[in-house]
Amino acid sequence: MQTAARGKQQLLPPAKGRFVLFTFIASLMFNLLPWQGVGLMLRPDMVALVLIYWCIHQPRLVGMGAAWLLGLMLDVADGMLLGQSALAYTLLAFAALLLRRRILQFPLGQQALHILPLLLLLQFAMLGIKLAAGSSFAGWGYFLASFAGALLWPVVASLLMLSQRREIKSEPSIQTGLK
Repeated sequence: MQTAARGKQQLLPPAKGRFVLFTFIASLMFNLLPWQGVGLMLRPDMVALVLIYWCIHQPRLVGMGAAWLLGLMLDVADGMLLGQSALAYTLLAFAALLLRRRILQFPLGQQALHILPLLLLLQFAMLGIKLAAGSSFAGWGYFLASFAGALLWPVVASLLMLSQRREIKSEPSIQTGLK
């Protein structure tokens, strides 16, 4: 996998499955924290950010099946309509897999501009399902979490990328006896 970090292309080794699982569990715990007020409105969907990251960087390991399972777990944990998050996360994973090569061409700051529409897609899908189920629209503040998530993307991606980085040992220079 290649990533455009700090202006140069870098080949990253594949992530270990245990680490990917740990990041999903940690992001689920973050989403299940008891948020209130403005914090709830600004809380980025950490599961979505981690899902996007792994769909982009490890598409053979994480895909729409993982998105569906994560969504079902969130539906059960939050007591939402069963399948609401599952469908929305599956759409998100599909879009991330579809756009992964394009997103990887940009540095992390510019990737955030591509992540924002993906997060908005997730929220529009969840809102559409809620409206179809009879809920009412709470206002445009509902979409602030997508903007917070896009701003947080470089930090999340950098932290997840740390697990894949290895120190590159420089080869000793070859000195010839020629003058």
